Amino acid sequence: MGLLSLGTPMHWSEAKKHADHVREHGIIQFLNLWQVAKDSQKDCLLWGDEVEYMVIAYDEEKKNAKLSLRVFEMLSELSKEEEEANKHPEKNLEVKTAWRPEYGRYMLEGTPGTPYMGLPRDLLAVEQNMKLRRALAQRWMKPHEIPVTLTSFPRLGCEGEFLEPHHIPDGAACRSLFVPDQIINAHVRFPTLTANIRRRRGSKVAINTPIFHDKNTPKPFIDPTIPRRNLFPEDRNAIEDGAALPDHIYMDAMAFGMGCSCLQITFQAVNVDEARKIYDQMAPLGPIMLALTAAAPIYRGYLSDVDCRWNVIAQSVDDRTEEERGLKPLKDSKFRINKSRYDSIDSYISNDPSNKPEYNDIPLVYDKDVYKKLSDNGIDDLLARHIAHLFIRDPLVIFEELLNVDDNESTDHFENLQSTNWQTMRFKPPPSKTSPIGWRVEFRSMEIQLTDFENAAFAIFIVLVTRAVLSFNTNFYIPISKVDENMKVAQHRNAVLGEKFHFRKSIFPQSRPGTPASGTPSGSPKLSNASLPRATHHGTNLSAGLDRSDEYELMTINEIINGKPSTGYPGLLGLVNNYLNTLNIDIETRCEISKYLELIKKRANGTLMTAASWMRQFVQNHPDYKQDSVVSERINYDLVKMVEKINNGEVIVPELLGSFSV
Repeated sequence: MGLLSLGTPMHWSEAKKHADHVREHGIIQFLNLWQVAKDSQKDCLLWGDEVEYMVIAYDEEKKNAKLSLRVFEMLSELSKEEEEANKHPEKNLEVKTAWRPEYGRYMLEGTPGTPYMGLPRDLLAVEQNMKLRRALAQRWMKPHEIPVTLTSFPRLGCEGEFLEPHHIPDGAACRSLFVPDQIINAHVRFPTLTANIRRRRGSKVAINTPIFHDKNTPKPFIDPTIPRRNLFPEDRNAIEDGAALPDHIYMDAMAFGMGCSCLQITFQAVNVDEARKIYDQMAPLGPIMLALTAAAPIYRGYLSDVDCRWNVIAQSVDDRTEEERGLKPLKDSKFRINKSRYDSIDSYISNDPSNKPEYNDIPLVYDKDVYKKLSDNGIDDLLARHIAHLFIRDPLVIFEELLNVDDNESTDHFENLQSTNWQTMRFKPPPSKTSPIGWRVEFRSMEIQLTDFENAAFAIFIVLVTRAVLSFNTNFYIPISKVDENMKVAQHRNAVLGEKFHFRKSIFPQSRPGTPASGTPSGSPKLSNASLPRATHHGTNLSAGLDRSDEYELMTINEIINGKPSTGYPGLLGLVNNYLNTLNIDIETRCEISKYLELIKKRANGTLMTAASWMRQFVQNHPDYKQDSVVSERINYDLVKMVEKINNGEVIVPELLGSFSV
């Protein structure tokens, strides 16, 4: 998670004095990197996934599942293979897995040891590598500990014991009513980040998630577990002072958001233009994949009325002042900022002709001085605005030892701001001027799934979509404001079946004579591989004028994924399958890949449940559940046990996985 430099972190009162210095030198570092890397060319696609695990410790006697805080002991063992390879590069040692710490001291991040290529055989290695990671993590755990892939831990911050070892809520970083500082990664960056978000904001973060009203849930719901006490000067009475909203689950610390787990995919593009194209084309898919992977219906021991983590995290790191949030007139703050630094993107960045100005229909808040510096040094308008938009934020963690660095050698100041803008997509320059790594794009919206099979399926699907996008030169552009609307809808309870999303009707270039396009009248020829357009550098012939509302419509997830035969729109799966038809793949490999794609199809059409719907159903059917939205210790214990058994293949849950084997 972000930049893990070592040093002495500054308190916010000191760090804010150096914010302009970091921004100024961050831009210089980016420009120095740009001059070296702007024409960089790579031979082929490289990509990798990031799986975030939670370590669970069972108390079998009390039937309680808790979060284990021993992750750093495990990491020291798990990292030895990679450390040995880095120490002796001349030996060319194979590294099968790589491990990183995350925000929570109970979290592990595992990735493949080396990037995958775009070859079909690499796709079939994904699930096996995920299984290997889980097995390796398990090897360094105690008999009563297990790694699970849960997006949110249901009883984080509840009364009673939810951590092993147990700690009472206390600490100078979080100042939380519900969680102790011991829950935070021990690296100085993380408690400093937590404290400085609070200090910059001028109050604790206030996370409010709608409660799910069941038969016996009080109306209005006023959480009886919120302590009526003042632990710290800024820790006012949460209910009386309005931080905790009626009919909402209230949380007050970064841990509730950044302590969630997700599935992220990073692609290395051939060059910077391809990276920018991937960034834009995948951005409208962010909310679609969020809804399709929904896996987070429970927070602080209550069933919520949302299925996803996104807004919880956005609220958990919202460091905007009252002026920046529009609650007071601007006086001490420079900008009014519409979103948290964790949210959906605000602009497209590709210079592809298909990217029309009307699609960037949200007024972009950006630093004019930063923009001018970039523009004066040859950065085009779209990219300059994107970087200048990221740089409206302040650096939250500044290390004294790294304040003055060589801008020709270091990118620390640039990465300081780049890595603390947590958005649905991330455009990533090479890490340094001498790095062999190229221009990358990170797809960040997906929730972690309960099993390795599901996580592999979604990783494979997203990779194939990017390949099809580049192969067929697709056009997924819709106004960025509609992508924002989709992000809100995607988090609704059972959005995958109950909601509709703005999506483009015609996704193929129409410049080639005789090329059928999606959105053609009923009765058009069925889209086949032979009729698909090939890659082209020409833009799509779009409707004239500034109003582009006829280019998109409201669609269900099923239609977006599986297609609309009545209009000729092939769906993302149709696009992927037609791409696979262009490859020389043996029948056995194609069948194996099809298993993963079948899961996507059935999740989209409702044949299979999302993890969120299944977890909600499990709770509501539990004999201890009192139809009051409360997820007790015993319900949580049984839920985690069931997740473990499903992933081990001990229990078959057809409504979640159908006939797919785990």
